[in-house]
Amino acid sequence: MKLKLLRQILIMSRYLFYGIIFQCLMAGLLIAGDGNAQRKSIEEVILSVDLKNTTLKEAFALITNKTDFKFAYDNRKIDTNQRISTAIENESLADLLRHISKSSDLKFKRVNDNIFVSKKNIFESSVAEKLENDFELFQTEVSGTVLSGEDNLPLPGVSVILKGTSTGTTTDMDGKFKLNVADNSVLSLSYIGFKTQEVEVGNQSTLNITLAPDLEQLEEVVVVGYGTVKKSDLTGSVSSVKSEELTAYPAIGAVQALQGRAAGVQITANNGQPGSSYKVRVRGGTSINASSDPIYVVDGFVGAAIPPPEDIESMEVLKDASATAIYGSRGANGVIMITTKRGKSGRTSVDFNASYSVQEEINRLDLLNTDQFTSYLQDANPGFTSLGNNTDWQEEIFQPGYIQNYQMGISGGSDNVNYYLSGTYYDQKGIILNSGFQRYSITSNIDIKASEKFKFGLNLFARRSDQKGARTQEDSGGANGSGVVASAFKFGPDQAIRDENGNYTLARLSDQHDNAVAIATEYTNESVTDRFQGNLYGEYSILNDLKFRVTLGASSDNGRQGEYVPSTLQGGAGVGGDGRVIGRKNSLFLNENYLTYTKDFGNQNLTVVGGYSYQKSRSESWSGRGQSFPTDAGLYWNLGGSSIWQAPNSGVSEWDLASWYGRAKYSIASKYLITFTARYDGTSVFSEGNKWAFFPSGAVAWNMNDEAFMDNIEVISNWKWRASYGITGNRAINPYQTLANLSNVLTVQGGAPVNAVAPTSVANDKLTWETTTQLDIGVDIGLLGNRLNIIMDYYSMETEDLLFSVPLPEYSGYTTQLKNIGSVENKGFEFTLNTRNFDGEFQWSTDFNISANRNKVLTLPDGNDIQYSSGPGHMVGLGNTQLLTEGQPVGSFYGWIYDGVYQQGDEILPGGGFEEEPGGEKFRDIDGTKDSNGDLTGVPDGQLNNDDRAIIGNPHPDFIWGLNNDFSYKGFDLNIFFQASKGNDIFNYTLMELDLLAGRNNATTAALNRWTPQNTNTDVPSAFGGRTRRASTRWIHDGSFVRLKNISLGYNLPKDVLDKMKIQKLRVYVSAQNILTFTDYEGYDPEVNYRTTGSDTDGNRNLGLDYASYPNAKSFTFGLNLGF
Repeated sequence: MKLKLLRQILIMSRYLFYGIIFQCLMAGLLIAGDGNAQRKSIEEVILSVDLKNTTLKEAFALITNKTDFKFAYDNRKIDTNQRISTAIENESLADLLRHISKSSDLKFKRVNDNIFVSKKNIFESSVAEKLENDFELFQTEVSGTVLSGEDNLPLPGVSVILKGTSTGTTTDMDGKFKLNVADNSVLSLSYIGFKTQEVEVGNQSTLNITLAPDLEQLEEVVVVGYGTVKKSDLTGSVSSVKSEELTAYPAIGAVQALQGRAAGVQITANNGQPGSSYKVRVRGGTSINASSDPIYVVDGFVGAAIPPPEDIESMEVLKDASATAIYGSRGANGVIMITTKRGKSGRTSVDFNASYSVQEEINRLDLLNTDQFTSYLQDANPGFTSLGNNTDWQEEIFQPGYIQNYQMGISGGSDNVNYYLSGTYYDQKGIILNSGFQRYSITSNIDIKASEKFKFGLNLFARRSDQKGARTQEDSGGANGSGVVASAFKFGPDQAIRDENGNYTLARLSDQHDNAVAIATEYTNESVTDRFQGNLYGEYSILNDLKFRVTLGASSDNGRQGEYVPSTLQGGAGVGGDGRVIGRKNSLFLNENYLTYTKDFGNQNLTVVGGYSYQKSRSESWSGRGQSFPTDAGLYWNLGGSSIWQAPNSGVSEWDLASWYGRAKYSIASKYLITFTARYDGTSVFSEGNKWAFFPSGAVAWNMNDEAFMDNIEVISNWKWRASYGITGNRAINPYQTLANLSNVLTVQGGAPVNAVAPTSVANDKLTWETTTQLDIGVDIGLLGNRLNIIMDYYSMETEDLLFSVPLPEYSGYTTQLKNIGSVENKGFEFTLNTRNFDGEFQWSTDFNISANRNKVLTLPDGNDIQYSSGPGHMVGLGNTQLLTEGQPVGSFYGWIYDGVYQQGDEILPGGGFEEEPGGEKFRDIDGTKDSNGDLTGVPDGQLNNDDRAIIGNPHPDFIWGLNNDFSYKGFDLNIFFQASKGNDIFNYTLMELDLLAGRNNATTAALNRWTPQNTNTDVPSAFGGRTRRASTRWIHDGSFVRLKNISLGYNLPKDVLDKMKIQKLRVYVSAQNILTFTDYEGYDPEVNYRTTGSDTDGNRNLGLDYASYPNAKSFTFGLNLGF
């Protein structure tokens, strides 16, 4: 294990070697000269401003925008709504502050980059820049340390003032200070973002002081496309999730950590297989067949790999057109902005986080034991004979799992250079035999201020992922549905794992296949992925108001998957072993160039962003397969030793995207806000005439709380209205789909086989973008000093020109053609509530979000319905199971309405293939009668056929919600997080298969209540060996659930203990994930979707499907957070 870990670390180090050497050299050069850096004094800062009839709040904001200084004050003591009138032209900041002081009775004190504001006494000067010491009678030296009450870390730059004087000092990089004071003096400590605190010195010589965060004083900044914006100035709909929420429990990745924490974002685990993906939908699915996944932007790099949660500072979800239109053709499905952690000026910090989790399956299916199984089978086939064993196949394939997760990071910097370096190791042993996942990653960021005008930086990320396991997650199911979980159902409990000769047993079916234990232990399925990316940026201040930024990003994604079926398994026995290797090499390049112009005109502000982007992608793939090996020992690494070769495959695809984009934001007194955004995209995946498209949006916002008529409503601290409208796009199809495709075929000429090519798809040069128009109306409300915050949004989205594979007539020679066919609508409502319930020694905060989305197909070609099947490939005869029809949701389930079972004396409806005897499945006759035109009238015709099918289920939830509560008291912290989905249906193919007795598979304990002549009061059919698979309401189950996603209890060691240990922080915690799930769903877990691969699963056609899926797990975790 240690040698393997060392080997992986060395591999990762190769990727990062040159980048880190470059970072270290640049950091060393610049840090060496850092000691001479000086800040300008307020006498040296020259500016021109017009502050006629302006509030103090507006004046402070204007000065902050024009200079590097920030204002800090106590909102309870300083009336920032007081109006002043003054103006200067090319005068110093000190002169401006003196003018303001005369008309406001305020005094200002500059400390480093902060200007502290307080009430002026009659004999005090207006502006102070140097620390004074006019009182020689102070003889006692007091020293102290100031810590943050948020994370117990030292606070540099805290202003420590002797109350009633202008004498004081500031804390150093370690949060320490010294000051001469008299006995019984009072110190006033203030720091931006923290509450001002007064401390009585008494006769103490050493003070340890903790400042509490002041949430009212902090102006939250939100990351948006190509910039940041103050939350109060935001015109779009954006949800923000911070680092501490993302690391609340040991998630496999940042996407899982985001689950349930942002309104309007539905994140579903496709299954519980280690390393598996998540399906993410922002405000529903905008497409049918094309991708509905959002794009991910990591530190400005579109399409970059997502770092581990421990390396992420924040995630912002951009939802409406105002926020997403800047990304044009990729914005229709939402944009997730990821900002990684960066170094900060001050002492070097080292953080170490470790956790270990034990896992087990959330639930097991209630299956029949041998006696029950034998009785059941003999009802259908009296000649059935039990083999006499009693094997619990679920017990045999499940095992205790674990997750171990370790992360170490180092960060720090100076005024000119900041750095962050982090490494993580994640190891998961799955809850099914022979399944697991490992990930190694390194994140490195450096930011360098080369001069007052120029700064640059480099972001590096490298990751290796190893996934292993037999075929545990069913997709098409193969010829037999031969995955581990599916095979466990296909074997009766009367069968043993091995026969009397020690060989693995085979299924008692006509198409024999291996048992679940044999597949899990003998079948090899491994994949390795190496991902490396780098993003270099440079920013130059052309003028004080104009900046130019350029970024160069590149990434590589190389992977290999190997499979081997040995001759000891049924699938390899007939061919002497079967091996296959699939490889890929993907590269991505991105260049961004944009200008940012910010200008203040009195109380007005204009910010304009404009730029050009170019992105290029190249994907290469290859595969090889061989059979009949001399030995199984070489696995898939010995394809050259096979005597039966299948033709190797290889391919390449490329696409380019060029874009012009811009955004203009205009505000008046920070009250009236207008934003215009546009992007002009051109892509190579479409034909001439359709390559370019324009995506505009507009938004307005009104900070109503700043109006004079709101001044006396003290309960309201914030009230902002928002509205936006715009167009975004979706170009998420593979390259070359506008062209006719050819494939290799084998033909015969002159009696000899000859390789040739033949067309496989018809061209369509009219393919164009999917376009989504979206209206959003929202309101942000803060009450009781922002102790209670409410965000509400209503949205309406319509997507046109949907990309869909449409069936073609047989005479065309083709089966389908990709076309732009119709439109889809999504409408919904989002509600977010954040409260600070208690903020004293006992603290309690609550975050709640709920969202509802209604999805509907608006138009289809000629109004014709489109039917298709989502069933496993081996379920022959199942027929179409889903329907696209106007007025109904995408992916609606389609079939018969189950009406229980026929009883003795019932009128049995005739129908080909239907059971026509007591105890058989009974379906409802709802249609079949036709009028003179041959159209169905909706009148029953007395028989069962395809005309009696209807929409029987909807995979989309009515609403989803998340509820998070954080508590803390005297070093203890408690987190309780619930996540829920309501109203979504699931097609349970697993239970459908368990009901079929055509073979010898097991059944659930529901069969104990089956119909018999003695047990007629039931809706469970009799045991019948010839039952036909039918999509019906019998297999459509409610997938609603409420889940205790996480509960954790932590303890932070007190400061005096930490000082003795020479460390900054130490938190230990225990937590549990998924330990409670409230649901009526009868499968392993309601959070499931077995269709996770293939071209038709990126859209929304196939949602809410369960067939033999790898179960999700519950976890119990112990962890620690250590800081130096």
